[in-house]
Formats: sequence, C-alpha cells, structure tokens
Amino acid sequence: MLIFDMDGTLIDSNGIWREVDEAFLAKRGYPYTQEYYEGVAHTIFPLAAVFTKEYCHLEESTDEIMAEWMEMAGDAYATKIAIKPGVREYLARCKDKGERMIVLTSSVPAHCYAALEHLELIDYFEKVIFAQDLKMEKKNPEVFHAAACTMGVSESECTVFDDSVAACRGAKEAGMTVIGVYDPFFAQTEEEMRRICDDYIMSFEELTEA
Repeated sequence: MLIFDMDGTLIDSNGIWREVDEAFLAKRGYPYTQEYYEGVAHTIFPLAAVFTKEYCHLEESTDEIMAEWMEMAGDAYATKIAIKPGVREYLARCKDKGERMIVLTSSVPAHCYAALEHLELIDYFEKVIFAQDLKMEKKNPEVFHAAACTMGVSESECTVFDDSVAACRGAKEAGMTVIGVYDPFFAQTEEEMRRICDDYIMSFEELTEA
C-alpha cells in the first residue's frame, strides 16, 4: 500500500499557505516568524486555528479564523495548483503495476478534492483519508495505524511519501517504510529527513527514471 501526502508532496501548494499566513498576520500587525511556521505547518486546520488564536490573542472564534483562511485561499486549489514533477508518471506506473494507493492528508476536504480533480489525479487513489476527520495530527503514529486499519493492511506493508519531517517521523514510529520528499518551503529539514527516512527524493522524477 502506497500512502501519499498531498500538499508539498503530490502538489506544489505550500506557497499558497505561506501567502495566506503572511497576509493574515500582517492584517493584525504580526510578522511571519519561525515560531508561527512551526505552530501551523502540516497541522490539521482546527489545531492551526487554535494555535493562531492564542498566538495572536484574537477575539475571533476558531471557526471564524478557519473561514477567513478558506476565503483567502479562494479557488487556488481548483485553478492555480500545479502538480509536482514526475508525480503523474509515477502514479501511472504504480497503477499499471497494480499498486494500491491512497492519500493521507492534513488538508481540508474541499481543497483536497478540488486539487485532485483539477489535476485529474483522483482516479489513481482508492481512498482519501483526512487527518482532521481522525482528530489527530500526522506527527502522531496513531494516524498511520488508523490508515492501515482502514485499508485492511499491516503497517509493514505500507510505504509513505511525505514532505513533512514530523509526519515522516510519525510514519516511521508506526512501523512503515518512509520516503521523504523534498519541498523548497521546508528545505531546512532535509538533513533531518535523510536521517529519519528510509529514502529521500528531490523529485518523483528520480523514481520514474530509475
């Protein structure tokens, strides 16, 4: 079973959220900092909203914060998102080989389905599992245990592709094979990713050319 993250792994979308975060903070007189990045990056929407509310001392509810984020992201997932190099070719090759594939993502369902349908990737996947539905972050190994259980496979049968060092660590702790995927927005974690993961790729083109 192949388990793919979406944002930053299959699609080039991390820049959208950096722009949203910077604009959201600037509107309230806050700079975008490493501390804020670490509080919201690769975190499920509700927990990112909780962190943001506390970080900025906001009166808005978490629901209002999330609604503002959704409005700011707009239709980018349906119109502007690009697929990362080599992804389509790799998915096609895996499908031809009869590999079972799913998406396990911290993205919200509306954005996820908009991107996968816009890029015509949805049919490659047997299922899309949302971390926010499990009410857990992907750094928690239990997310990966739940995904394996849902799909009726053992953890040792699963290979995870993810650009988040925290998610890769969680997948390894769950007993899965882990392939780290480079994304320029998280380039500072490359050294740690290479230590944690079973393999690390700069692009899916490396796998299609192998």
